[in-house]
This record gives sequence, structure tokens and C-alpha cells, in this order.
Amino acid sequence: MTVFKTFWKIVNKYKGTIILYTVMLISFGGINLASNDTTTTFTSTLPNIAIVNNDQKSVLTNNLISYLSENSKVVDIENDEEKINDALFYRDVSYVVYIPKNYTNDVLKGMNPTINIKSTNDYTSSLEEMMLTDYLNLQNTYLKLTTDQAKLTNYINDTLKDKSEVVLTSKVDTKSFSKVSRYFNFASYSILAVVIFIITLVLTSFKEKTVNKRIVVSSMNYKKHNGLILKSSLLYALIVWVLFSLLAIILLGKSLLNIRGLLLSLNTLIFTLQALTFALLISSLVNNKDAIGGIVNVVALGSAFLCGAFIPSMYLPEKVVSISHIFPAYYYNNSNDLVTSLEVINLTTLKPFITNIMMMLVFMLVFIVLNNFVIKNKRKA
Repeated sequence: MTVFKTFWKIVNKYKGTIILYTVMLISFGGINLASNDTTTTFTSTLPNIAIVNNDQKSVLTNNLISYLSENSKVVDIENDEEKINDALFYRDVSYVVYIPKNYTNDVLKGMNPTINIKSTNDYTSSLEEMMLTDYLNLQNTYLKLTTDQAKLTNYINDTLKDKSEVVLTSKVDTKSFSKVSRYFNFASYSILAVVIFIITLVLTSFKEKTVNKRIVVSSMNYKKHNGLILKSSLLYALIVWVLFSLLAIILLGKSLLNIRGLLLSLNTLIFTLQALTFALLISSLVNNKDAIGGIVNVVALGSAFLCGAFIPSMYLPEKVVSISHIFPAYYYNNSNDLVTSLEVINLTTLKPFITNIMMMLVFMLVFIVLNNFVIKNKRKA
């Protein structure tokens, strides 16, 4: 009982650190709730373009201009290259179409005249490029059937009427679940910092010379003593897990009151226990309290930056993502992203989730084996 009380007295001494990382998690969760950067609706974007017609007005050129006008925002710019270049530079337009002289006659003769363009080379200009290319391909195809301008444009327009409708079939509330994913991903940083920092500091305190001498001369068996410390450490880790899970329910509400919430909670529990085993390993290797802060920063901050806690993995370079596979936090965050994006949850879709859980259990086993190896060698020494 004395060991148990002493353990929690030392934990209470560092309660400020626990509160700090908890407040950070609450603050991040609050920012997530206030943000509104995800949408479930699709809105097409019309690029701004300019059209320079150097050919005479004809059914063919009028139809091309009409098509471009319907699918873009045509900006009136004086036919002056300096002004056109300025419009492109300042992004007033993203695409300029030059219809050449004798365009109509050359098309009807099958000469396939070149339509020159200028663009900003951004995504809107790429969209315009695709639309123009589709139109010209249709025009060249139907030229094989007729050279009558009226019939040719009718064929083109009839084909272009067949448009695809964008339908969002997913029933998942991507807006709320993206916030859930970001909360739990950031929690990986807080969990690592709180568990590793506190556990290592507490266990290091028990290794101080004066304290260690009292333990040695006491009537308590060292195995019983170590068992009580291990149980206390496990209880502390479970309290951290429960605390952060309750905070998630408070901040995210109904989003977690379902099977997804249970899976995320399980994922967090395994990750917390993995952090505990890593903390036990560090405490066996390091006896210097001053060094612990540096180790925690390297482990917690390093894995947070590399594994998607601060920046989503989709925005990280491939090399960084490849390196992050050596950290347990990668598998934890990957599971969070997976669970919050699944539309249908069953054994088949959860195979990657189960694989990630198994990987974290492997890390736990490795840390336990290494910890036992270090302890045995220190006893022999």
C-alpha cells in the first residue's frame, strides 16, 4: 500500500504537466469544432477566359464561342497582347483562346487548323483545355459525315447535351467525422507525452539512491514491489485513456455514440498501453530525470509530425510517410482515418484496422521483451 500511495504522490507532483497536455487537446478539439472546412456538396467551377476571334462570323465560329461561353465566364478584354498578358498575370483570366483567320474554311476543307491558346497553367485552365479539346475532337469526328455548317454544329451540340451528373453516394457525415479523426490523431501526441513523461519520472524517482536503499532494506520482496509499481502504472495509463475518451465524447458528442466510437476507443486503448510499455522500457534505460524531457520531446513531437497528428498524412511527402511506419503512432492514426472514412463497417472493410491493431501489439511485445532483457542485464551487473 505504501508503494501505491507513493506512486500517486509523485504523479500528483507532476499534475501540471498532465493538465497542460489535456488543455492542449481540449483547445485543439475546440478549434476543430469551430472550423467548417469540409463540405458534402459538389459545385462546379467555371474558369475565367478570353476569346479572340480573328475569323469572320460564321455558324461554326459562333457555335464554338457559344459553347465556351456556356461552360466558362468570358471576360471582355481589348485585343491587345499587352493587356491580355496583364490579365493572365493578375489572374483576371486563366485561359485565352485565339480563333485564327480562315478558321471556318480551313475546318470545312479538313485542314484541322490550330487554335492557339495562352494559359496560367493552373487547374482552371486545365479544365478549359479539356473542354476545348473535347469540342474539337467531336468537330473533327463529325466532319467525316458532313461539311454543312448547320448539320455539323447540330451533331456537335446534340452530343454535348449528354452530360454526367455528379452524385454523392456516401452516407457518411464526412464533416463531423473529419473532426473526429483530427481529434484522435492529435490525441496520439498528448497520450505519448503524458504517459511516457509521467511514468518515466515516477519510476526514476523510485530509483534514486536514498529511495532505492530504503526499498532494499525493507521487508517487502522486490518482485511484489515491482508488481505494485506495474499495477499503478497500468492504472494511471487506463485513467489517461478514460479521461481522453470522456473529453472526446464531451467535445464531439453523438459522433462517437456508435460502432465507430467503440472502434476509435479500442484503438486509443491499445495505443495507450503501447505507450505504457515504451515508458517502462525508457525508465529501465534512463535514470537521469533531466534527460527524460528531451526523450519525450523527440518521441512525442517526432512521431506527431511524421505520423499525421499535426499534419494529415495525405499532405506529407511519400518519403516522410515511409519513415513514419517505424512509429506505432502511424498505425494508430491510420486506423483513426480508416474508421472515420468507412461507409460500411464489416470484417472485410476492417481488415486494415485489425492489421494496425496487430502492429501496435507487436510493438508492445517488443518493448516488453527489451525491457525484461535490460532489467536482467542490470541485475547481473
